Amino acid sequence: MDGFAGSLDDSISAASTSDVQDRLSALELRVQQQEDEITVLKAALADVLRRLAISEDHVASVRKSAPSKGQPSLREAISMSCITNGSTGNRKTSHSSSVSVARKETLSSAAKSGTEKKKEKPPGQKEKKEDSHSNEQSAQTQASPSPQPSSQTLQTHRQTPESKSSAPAKSIKKSLTVEKGHSAWESSDDSRNKLMRVASTSKLISKVAKNADKHKDVIVSQAKMSTREKNSQEGEYIKMFMRGRPITMFIPSDVENYDDIRTELPPEKLKLEWVYGYRGRDCRANVYLLPTGEIVYFIASVVVLFNYEERTQRHYLGHTDCVKCLAVHPDKIRIATGQLAGVDKDGRPLQPHVRVWDSVSLATLQVIGLGTFERGVGCLDFSKADSGTHLCVIDDSNEHMLTVWDWLRKSKIAEIKTTNEVVLAVEFHPTDANTIITCGKSHIFFWTWSGNSLSRKQGIFGKYEKPKFVQCLAFLGNGDVLTGDSGGIILIWGKTTVEATPGKGAKGVYQISKQIKAHDGSVFTLCQMRNGMLLTGGGKDRKIILWDHDLNPEREIEVPDQYGAIRAVAEGKADQFLVGTSRNFVLRGTFNDGFVVEVQGHTDELWGLASHPFKDLFLTCAQDRQVCMWNSVDHTLEWTRLLDEPGHCADFHPSGAVVAIGTHSGRWFVLDAETRDLVSIHTDGNEQLSVMRYSVDGTLLAVGSHDNFIYLYVVTENGRKYSRYGKCTGHSSYITHLDWSPDNKYIMSNSGDYEILYWDIPSGCKLIRNRSDCKDIDWTTYTCVLGFQVFGVWPEGSDGTDINALVRSHNRKVIAVADDFCKVHLFQYPCSKPKAPSHKYSAHSSHVTNVSFTHSDGHLISTGGKDMSIIQWKLVEKVTLPPNDIVLDIGATKVPIPASENAVQPPAHLPQPFNEMNQNESVTGSSPASLESNLEQCAEQSEEHSEEHSEGSSLDPAEPSYEEPSNELSEEHSESTVTEEQQDNSPLS
Repeated sequence: MDGFAGSLDDSISAASTSDVQDRLSALELRVQQQEDEITVLKAALADVLRRLAISEDHVASVRKSAPSKGQPSLREAISMSCITNGSTGNRKTSHSSSVSVARKETLSSAAKSGTEKKKEKPPGQKEKKEDSHSNEQSAQTQASPSPQPSSQTLQTHRQTPESKSSAPAKSIKKSLTVEKGHSAWESSDDSRNKLMRVASTSKLISKVAKNADKHKDVIVSQAKMSTREKNSQEGEYIKMFMRGRPITMFIPSDVENYDDIRTELPPEKLKLEWVYGYRGRDCRANVYLLPTGEIVYFIASVVVLFNYEERTQRHYLGHTDCVKCLAVHPDKIRIATGQLAGVDKDGRPLQPHVRVWDSVSLATLQVIGLGTFERGVGCLDFSKADSGTHLCVIDDSNEHMLTVWDWLRKSKIAEIKTTNEVVLAVEFHPTDANTIITCGKSHIFFWTWSGNSLSRKQGIFGKYEKPKFVQCLAFLGNGDVLTGDSGGIILIWGKTTVEATPGKGAKGVYQISKQIKAHDGSVFTLCQMRNGMLLTGGGKDRKIILWDHDLNPEREIEVPDQYGAIRAVAEGKADQFLVGTSRNFVLRGTFNDGFVVEVQGHTDELWGLASHPFKDLFLTCAQDRQVCMWNSVDHTLEWTRLLDEPGHCADFHPSGAVVAIGTHSGRWFVLDAETRDLVSIHTDGNEQLSVMRYSVDGTLLAVGSHDNFIYLYVVTENGRKYSRYGKCTGHSSYITHLDWSPDNKYIMSNSGDYEILYWDIPSGCKLIRNRSDCKDIDWTTYTCVLGFQVFGVWPEGSDGTDINALVRSHNRKVIAVADDFCKVHLFQYPCSKPKAPSHKYSAHSSHVTNVSFTHSDGHLISTGGKDMSIIQWKLVEKVTLPPNDIVLDIGATKVPIPASENAVQPPAHLPQPFNEMNQNESVTGSSPASLESNLEQCAEQSEEHSEEHSEGSSLDPAEPSYEEPSNELSEEHSESTVTEEQQDNSPLS
């Protein structure tokens, strides 16, 4: 999905390796899937052994004591060992063996199949009974629209063990055997098959529904409803199956009736406020200054317009995956951006395409190339000689197809293969409308465009050394072409006329007229200035050189080493210039005063995130070994420090004085949050640390590791002294998340094999066997992705790795979720029903690795993995007002306005397309309810755009929106994009 190809080097190899990379990716995917299956199998076997041991202990205790009501105790043992999942002995099966293998994914049945195999009935009898039962239930199945269990069914189910409570233990065991014979999904053959292939699907199976509902859920319904049952000792619980693993979650005592729980969309919504970072590592020529005073650049799937004087950002959010290239129209208002191919959460392809949009209104004007480009858009350029009517595009296919478009009409005029070698730049000639130039690995091509045909002439280097890469293009005022190459040379190509051949007229041929040694290393970028002078940027020497009209060097300055090599240079205001670097910095500088950092971010995959307990600060750490402290109000970097190892997780001490950072090697560092000084270093194991979590009073620290252990430390001296307290041992896979109880006595933890375990810390970090004892704990934080209060966030068909992080807001109203499909979700808390609704937001172009609320719950921070972006969302609450009032969201302030003032006019300073849209959508002088609806529609466009667009509705070629004329397309998309981005300037935002 990400399409990140790594840093561009001055000696990059040919793009013909793309096929090999595709094969390697496929092999890596297969290996990962096999590793996942092995992990699940190991974890399942360990779980089976542990549960069988518990079951044997309970059975032994029952046989010794022989209580009059022994059945509930034995039922507890049976339920915990997942032998019958809590069902009673007279339970009927509900469908055939072949279907049950696909639906029932419990692994524990294999452990008992050997001991109880002799007691099973012949397969023929079992299938016969199942078929007859299915026929009996068919009518009821159709008559029951909902697979949710009714209260009457639940009551009947609870009475069943009471009616058999006097049965001796031997009879109970016999009834269990009978049930096993009747149950299709408990056969030993099926169990072995399930151990051999663990399906990548989460299952929520109803255990208290009527037989008809049960039949429908297993065979037809994809709702994956939850399991619930009553035990005399354990209480009610939900059971969810994920990749074959049963996950049991006990219902808290304050839930009187689980069926009464309702999950709705939360009233709170998110609005994109700020994007930290810039994509310069593997891109070029992607920083420009617009007439509005804004710097335009991109990261992830967001194009950012940043006003560095006013410290404001606007965002174009039309793309669905990584933006890879950018071109500015000659009018300096319209912009074209190209994106890579992607895949949505259902596996459907998101096609690469180009979007042309207005930088003032942020309205999408045209979407070009759906179904035409392969893999992605490599580079693009507007025509100049005809006022930007046409657009040329090079895609990332093996042939690097060159296409010419009349973008206003959305029509492709010409198409041709360029070369199998990598193509780095394409540009229209500024004065010759029929000439297009492309360059790349060991070539420069001059294309003559005539009608729907393109003819190629290769540039001949002749006596000059042929460079390995021709990196960039520019043009002189007389029409000569400038090229910068990997040898540090600038070549001037002049057009000469050759004599006419018989039957043909004279031809123009570009030949080298001059060679200039410009840089040590490559010439990575050329920038023609308004006054006719030239700026060049070097890759290896990191120099920016100013050349006069005769191409003599006049001034030069070196970009400091910590910023990386130069990737883009653009002219700024007055004598300023803008620089994009390979370490993802955007610099603003002059030859006299040096450089000022305007934008910066991480340069490698980003996972660690922590919010300050009482200040508007948050910290990030990544595989680039950088630790960064950010100010969420000023949107600035407070400080940064380079660690010895890549950071992966972090947490602030409750005092805010220090922050603990876990790394990939088992070492963890404690830094002073003010001075960034190193306070202490510790080591726990030699594997990656996945979570650091302080207790609420800061006296204890829990460190979760990939070695399956949780290490406990006593913390003193305000977070500056640590002494080992103990170790939690019992997980069968690596630790993923953990949370503390308010009294510091208990820890809830999740692991890579979907376990939920609880730990008694004062008792020596012991595993709590009876997990129902912890069902009523009100956890200080909630970051565990598995638990009764949050299991509804899991999507259908999840493989257990689709959710990377989860966090509950401090006010306990909402849950934010980071998933593998580039989305940030906002759920209501608690979220205890499957398929819970959520607000979805798109901005990342890689898996979202972490989320965290700021201390006041005013903002949510999300981090991208390979897109290396940090995105700050503003939490906007929707308030309910009396019917005669309407509400305008102005930042975080809700301003009620009397209905008598319902004639709202668009502000004069907004661009015309936005005003027209508001006039078309609003009804002046209408009823208060109508006006309120219209205003809310404007104020909520951000969420509507993110939710609708993120699902691929506007980019799916099957959707009718792209079959309609282009003007309708533009209007439709502008309604979902413009208002969202104009909220910063609009009184409705």
